Amino acid sequence: MPRHDSTPQQHDRGAAGGRGRPRDASLDDALIAAAERQLRERGYARMSLKSIADAAGTTVPSLRRRYADKAGLAVAVVDSLRIDPLTVPRAEPRDQALAVLENFNANLRRRASMALLGTLLAEEHTTPELLQRFRTRLSAPRRDALRQSLKAGIGAGTLPPHIDPDIAANMLIGSFYARYVSNGSIPRSWPSKVLAQLWPEP
Repeated sequence: MPRHDSTPQQHDRGAAGGRGRPRDASLDDALIAAAERQLRERGYARMSLKSIADAAGTTVPSLRRRYADKAGLAVAVVDSLRIDPLTVPRAEPRDQALAVLENFNANLRRRASMALLGTLLAEEHTTPELLQRFRTRLSAPRRDALRQSLKAGIGAGTLPPHIDPDIAANMLIGSFYARYVSNGSIPRSWPSKVLAQLWPEP
């Protein structure tokens, strides 16, 4: 594998001040991919900067110009789970809820995202900051957006008033995990199908 040993000026100056050459995006991707693979296969404690750098075809100094330590690199791996930004359209509440679920499905379809989430859960007691990062950066905003659309539907009279938005949001999102555990895949049509069980189309 060719080594990515560009000089500091090629990466640091391009990122910080707009001078010199831009950072090597292919190396960024290679580092995240190598770190994710080690995090899944070895766990946080056994992954190392040296083995990650070797797998990405670069050096530890080059890696450290991007991530100060192993914790920073692991956090970047967690952040990489979100491949599509969450955008809630200005639309009817049901359409907003569907958009949130479709975004969730798109991100879950990222390769090995479920396996990595399993690692974060397994690391909860030894490296709790990784799961907390997932909750605050990815899970919480999505659940909040879904709860708000459910509340709006109740307010508009398109959902029954007895529905608890928090419980309903957990049921909807939880169905994706249940489907994956049971079948090993989540259909692209799952967001519309599962939402229709709670909130039929008008």
